[in-house]
Amino acid sequence: MSLFDRRTLLLMPLVLAACGFEPVYAPGGSGAALNGKVAVSVPNSTDSYLMVQNLEQRLGRSANSGNDYNLDVSVATVIRSAAITPTNEINRYTIEGRANYALKSNSTGQVVASGAVNNFVGYSAAGSTVSTLADERDARQRLMVILADQIVNELYATPGLGS
Repeated sequence: MSLFDRRTLLLMPLVLAACGFEPVYAPGGSGAALNGKVAVSVPNSTDSYLMVQNLEQRLGRSANSGNDYNLDVSVATVIRSAAITPTNEINRYTIEGRANYALKSNSTGQVVASGAVNNFVGYSAAGSTVSTLADERDARQRLMVILADQIVNELYATPGLGS
């Protein structure tokens, strides 16, 4: 008989409830508290535009008068060569991205959650100039999706946000 049997599986919800686990999208959860109530900062670059677009898809686009929170996000990226041939030609790049965020309550003016997320993506530069530029554009879009997902996950995990 194994240590992990059906009884353990049946007791798991009780253990999670005892430790304060709360579903994100349950009534009163942090997902419900943020859905459609967050105004994301105005983008000032292509990367920040993509970031705002992805955040609004995940958090819901807020009505101008109905937002309870303001989310200020700043994005910085750096392109680095990742693979160099013996003839000193670069055939692979990585884009490293960092996004700093601060969620402020409109009612109190206080910062409810803040932090920074980091990640990277890679793309090939072995093809033509046109394909390399298309690969870079696609990599930037993927990076902004990843960073936006990380920000939303951290916001959903913020204690006391749903109450």
